[in-house]
Amino acid sequence: MRNEENAYQSWLWGEVLLFGLLGALLALFVTYPDVRPTFELPQVRLVLNTMVALAAALVAVLAGVRFSVEGRRLDWLLCAGFSVAAGSTFCFGIAPVLGNEPPHRREQWALIFGRVLAGGLIAAAAFARKRTVNRRRELIELLMFVPGMLLLLWIFADSFGQTLPSLGAGDRGQPGLLTAMLGARALASLLAVVGFGLRFRARGDDLDRWLALGATLLLYADLYYVLSPLSSSRSVSTGDFLRLLAYAVLLVGVWRAIRFAEFGRAVAEERARVAREIHDGLAQYLFAVSTHATMLENGADPETTLPQLKEAAAAAQQEARFAILALSSASGTAPFDAALRRYVDFLTADGELEVDLEIDEKVGLAPDEQIEVFRIVQEGLANARKHAGARHADVRIGLRGDERVVSVIDDGAGFDDVTITSGQGLRNMRARSASIGGGFRLRSGPGRGTALEVVLRA
Repeated sequence: MRNEENAYQSWLWGEVLLFGLLGALLALFVTYPDVRPTFELPQVRLVLNTMVALAAALVAVLAGVRFSVEGRRLDWLLCAGFSVAAGSTFCFGIAPVLGNEPPHRREQWALIFGRVLAGGLIAAAAFARKRTVNRRRELIELLMFVPGMLLLLWIFADSFGQTLPSLGAGDRGQPGLLTAMLGARALASLLAVVGFGLRFRARGDDLDRWLALGATLLLYADLYYVLSPLSSSRSVSTGDFLRLLAYAVLLVGVWRAIRFAEFGRAVAEERARVAREIHDGLAQYLFAVSTHATMLENGADPETTLPQLKEAAAAAQQEARFAILALSSASGTAPFDAALRRYVDFLTADGELEVDLEIDEKVGLAPDEQIEVFRIVQEGLANARKHAGARHADVRIGLRGDERVVSVIDDGAGFDDVTITSGQGLRNMRARSASIGGGFRLRSGPGRGTALEVVLRA
């Protein structure tokens, strides 16, 4: 909690300094128009619009990816807002001037309306709290929403294009409607700054910090447009560079959020791996220790039971060492052969199951592969003994051409199709095989035994 408060305080002071710096520059440009850098560079304007459109499109794609995974309304609105921004910039700001002709009045106004709409959607995202359960349907709706809004913008601008004020280079002053639209866009940016700032304070989400920073730059770009009379639709000003910088900041923020989401999924996968380690290994041996201890309490022969208890405890200790290896990231050579042979000896000590183990010394297994192969063989033999009632099993770890193959074949009762698809142990083996890039195959049937095979990458 203390770290989150410190992060918020640092962000807040950074915002205050940024507001002060940009505010001072804006006041300087307004007070002294002669120092205001404005250039008649149509090609540079085209390049800037192209870069803004690409950045907005990338932010929209990344936000859409986040929405498809997490289903947050925030990401849906961000995707919609930046899609409208990218689409309107391309359709109304880039495409019309590719032939070196000045943009028509309707394209200019359609671009302005599109940016106002995009700003409103982004500001609304700052206050979105809910999640959706039907992400697929809403993604389809989003794909229909964006082209629909661009079409409506075009129809509106085309229908009223002749009545809208001209934005040509020779016009004096700035039309009141344009000032109102730019003011609305600046207000939307201000709401976004406040909203994302409040979200960052409440949640400490890194994305909200970057969104607030980007919205701050957009706010001052909009204020620059409001306070600086328009000279030409082909001119390049400080506001254009601020807008490009804002989209670059937003792109970095959303990209970082995607990376953090990948890290979160990696943590979840590691937790699932820990659960499998406990289920497949240590818990079984501890249960055996508990069972033999209970037998001693109930009067079982110590000469018979005590050695079995010691054997189970030793196996549990070995299992604990192997679990530590499994859950650590340290490199090195695991005692794979010895651990697997000891497990087989322990499993077959009572004579109920005979196991023929063969390990080709030419087969090289990486530490992560050793861990997962050990668990797969362990689970396969445990199933053969406990569930299939097998009397004999063959375990082979060898080469087949360029492939490394692990197989466990038993003569037990086998499984039906329902058990094959629904068993937790079988799901664990498939997951373990997939985690090391291996292919998992299982053949079984009632009365026909079971054969499992893992084919490892070369």
